[in-house]
Parts: sequence; C-alpha cells; structure tokens
Amino acid sequence: MIGDGEAETGPLAASWHSDKFLDPVHDGAVLPILHLNGYKIANPTVLSRLPQHELDALLRGYGHEPLYVTGDDPATVHRAMARAIDDALDRIALLQRTAREEGIGERAHWPMSVLRTPKGWTGPAEVDGVPVEGTWRAHQVPLAGVRENPEHLRQLEAWLRSYRPEELFDADGRPVADVLACVPEGARRLGATAHANGGLLVRELPLPSLDRFAVPVDKPGTTLHEPTRVLGDFLEQVMKDTRSRRDFRVVGPDETASNRLQAVFDASGKAWQAGTLPVDEHPDRHGRVMEILSEHLCQGWLEGYLLTGRHGLFSCYEAFVHIVDSMVNQHIKWLKTSRELPWRAPIASLNYLLTSHVWRQDHNGFSHQDPGFVDHVLNKSPEVVRVYLPPDANTLLSVADHALRSRDYVNVIVAGKQPCFDWLSMDAARAHCARGAGI
Repeated sequence: MIGDGEAETGPLAASWHSDKFLDPVHDGAVLPILHLNGYKIANPTVLSRLPQHELDALLRGYGHEPLYVTGDDPATVHRAMARAIDDALDRIALLQRTAREEGIGERAHWPMSVLRTPKGWTGPAEVDGVPVEGTWRAHQVPLAGVRENPEHLRQLEAWLRSYRPEELFDADGRPVADVLACVPEGARRLGATAHANGGLLVRELPLPSLDRFAVPVDKPGTTLHEPTRVLGDFLEQVMKDTRSRRDFRVVGPDETASNRLQAVFDASGKAWQAGTLPVDEHPDRHGRVMEILSEHLCQGWLEGYLLTGRHGLFSCYEAFVHIVDSMVNQHIKWLKTSRELPWRAPIASLNYLLTSHVWRQDHNGFSHQDPGFVDHVLNKSPEVVRVYLPPDANTLLSVADHALRSRDYVNVIVAGKQPCFDWLSMDAARAHCARGAGI
C-alpha cells in the first residue's frame, strides 16, 4: 500500500520501474496499491490532483495496468476493492503461468490498484465548524481537545461507535466467534508466516575456500593487486554455487564493473526485462546482478531480499552511499528490535562494499571524496553495526567471507579498487582479521 504523499518521494518514484527487473519465471510478484486520498500533512498531493487521463497515462507509462476503485460509501468501496484485488491476482497468476510454461515473450505488464477515498474517511466531517474529512486537517489529530472539551469527547464517542464495536466484541471485550472464525491458524498468520519471518527460510551460503582466490604474498609490500577484482572472482564462484538456489544477488547503482566485480557476469547477467540493443553487455531476463542508478531502490530491493530469507551484497561508491542514510537507519533500528523478539529468526546481514573511497581517487578527485558513511553507521547501536577497513586483497577476502556468513548485522566494508600493495598472506590475513585491528 502506497500513500499518495509517499508516492511522490524519490525512492518510491524510482520504485515504479522495478517491473523492468522482475522475472516472471523465477521471481514472485508485487501488487502495488496506490491510495489517493488527496493530501499530505498540509498540502495537496501531486498524483491526486492529476487529471484522470494524465494519471492513467503515467501509470501505464511505468508499465502497469491500473485498476481503479473510487468512492466514499464503505460497503460499496470494500466490495469494489475485493473485486479489483481478485482481478489483479488472476492477472498475476496468468502472467506467471504463461511465462513459466511458454517462456518469456514481451515484458509483462503487471496489474496495480488505484484506490481513491476521502482523506480521514469515516472520521469527523467537521470539528469546531471547520471541515476535517476530505481535507488536509485529517492528517493530524482531528479531535485534539477530548480531555477538556465535552463536544470533542462526544464526537470521539460517536466516531468510535460508528464502527459498531458491540457487533465485534462480547461483554468482556473479547472478539466474537464470527470475528475469530476469520483469523487464520498456524503459519498462515501474518506474524507467523515464514514469508514475513525470513530467518526461518535462510540457508547457509555455500562459500568456497578463500585459498582458491588468495594472492601470493612472499614479502609484504612488493606486489600489487586490485582488492575488489580479487573479491570479484570469489563472488563469481558464490554466484555459480547458488545458481539453482537463486538466493544470492549483487545489487548496485550501475557500478559492478566500475568496482572491479565484473567477474560475476560470467556466472549471471544483469536482471533486465526491457528492450535491448546489440551493444548492450550482459542483459539477462533471469539475471541476479541488479543495477539501477538509484541507490534508494537498490537498498529497498536488498532489504526486501534479506527479510525474505536470502543473501546479498550492495556495491557502491563511498561518496554516493549517503543517499540511503535514512534507509539504513531504519534497517538498523529494525535489526536491534528484532533481536529482542525470541520468535523472530536471524536474517542474513546487510552487507555494503564501498569503493572509490576517500583515500584513493585516481581520476574522479574531489567529487568522489566523502568518508562520512562510516561516521553515520558507527554512531548507531554497536549491537548491530560493524565497519571493516581491509588494507589489501587477502584481508578483503577474509572480511567478505565473515560478513556473508554473519546474521543480523549491518556490515560496511570499505576497500580499494585501484592497484595497491599486498601486505598479508591469506593465513596472516585471517589472523589479522580475527584480532580485529592491527598495524
């Protein structure tokens, strides 16, 4: 469910394009529900004020097939919404069945629903003679004086009684039998389904031996390698070893090759459902490398992937990862709270690989220098966050292996992509990383 105010933010505006990356053969599906109620805190929302033909053209231009539900009568709207959802689910099932049985032809155009209802629907129409329902005022507390204003208290009571609680609860406040009969049992409950508790589904990654990819170091500081290129060979093998499981992805804003991880393309192409040209490199309808020039969207994709029991790595330039500062904040808070809930199983960690870092700018210079993401993360809960600064290729391998095995952390790895000296052999790198710090 997307509110119309949220739909105008940068991350959600970009997210409409996720349908160009959704593989109907191997992936699931998302049914977007755009709720247009006209206002945000104090102003009208853009999408709610578009003429219908413009809104329809916009959504179809994004590649969706919109289904519209509009009204202010609850019974009518609820029935119409139920029909729209049934219709959308039938369309999704048909698209998936066709792709899986007949193969992918042209890009799927997925359904979505547009629900248009008044702001503050079913709430007080007026308060103190001022319109509330259907206005921006409904976004706030519509009856702010219930403790000292008898009229506000009377309106609050009338509002709550309009939901007919006596039909829903018995004299002791327990839900009546008809209500309880609608509640699913066991794993079909929202809080118990494994799809909402991905730690119940997560499996250990089949990580290869680091010795296969380590660079030889006979003497510190005498040879040079690009650390992330060495890591790319390791990730290629992880991609190959998860080919049938399809539970590991690399995401990033158009920087996989720039960050020297292009070896992964020998195991998987780039997820892409839109048109292609002969000059394009590595587009793949079933690819597990996901690139889009929106750090917000990469973050959202990977968070959802981890929360549903899979693994991944977010590769980005150090200076540009700040774009997701507020998003990683929320994930860190979620991880901290989830650790306190015994029924929630640990999920794979959110792993960042940051390159083009502040200490080595061989051609981008000043524009790509900003180490502040490390500061940002380190002021969060120490129970959840970890930052790694591997100085060479072998220590990067050791750190990446550790991060990909970990659970319930946000791991930030800052490593170089330019040629740099090799300091430690693989055994020495393991020992160095086990100590945690050293010279």
